[in-house]
Amino acid sequence: MPSLSFLTRALIGVVVASSSVLLIGASAASAADNTGFGFNARDVAGAATGSVTLTGGGAFDPTSGFVHAGGGFRCTTDVNQGPLTGCLAGEGVRWDAESLLPSTGFKCTSSASEAPKTATTNEHTAVLLADFYRAGDGNDESFTARMFVSDHDLAPDVPGVQNVWVQNVGCATAITHLSS
Repeated sequence: MPSLSFLTRALIGVVVASSSVLLIGASAASAADNTGFGFNARDVAGAATGSVTLTGGGAFDPTSGFVHAGGGFRCTTDVNQGPLTGCLAGEGVRWDAESLLPSTGFKCTSSASEAPKTATTNEHTAVLLADFYRAGDGNDESFTARMFVSDHDLAPDVPGVQNVWVQNVGCATAITHLSS
């Protein structure tokens, strides 16, 4: 087998090193676009029945649509409407993000007098389609619903700061942190 000359080996080394720098740089640049978030929402409620507790966090990129997020979930009272129908008090283990949504319409209560609102994904708000799991269902999601986490109030017409929402369950004042 013929050996490579010193010059050929040196050129291959330069190409490999340059490629590595480019790949690492591209990876770091794309990670810099991610927004990290964490939250603790103890009493998500407001719809006709039910309430849930959610905690969790992750990262998302509003431009590319990338999301990796999840956390803990528990129904604190029975939910009898919407996508979480059938989740009984004490049920629920975890949730994870299925996808990052560009936006969603929402209401914090089931009151006919509450005006519909829109939550939009940006560096301050993550709008998610999430899977929710109960013990005993294994890796098969028990429920799928829209939700959002925000670093500010998205329903100023509702008393308190409404910065976490779960579809047809309601809103909550939560401890949230988002940073990019």
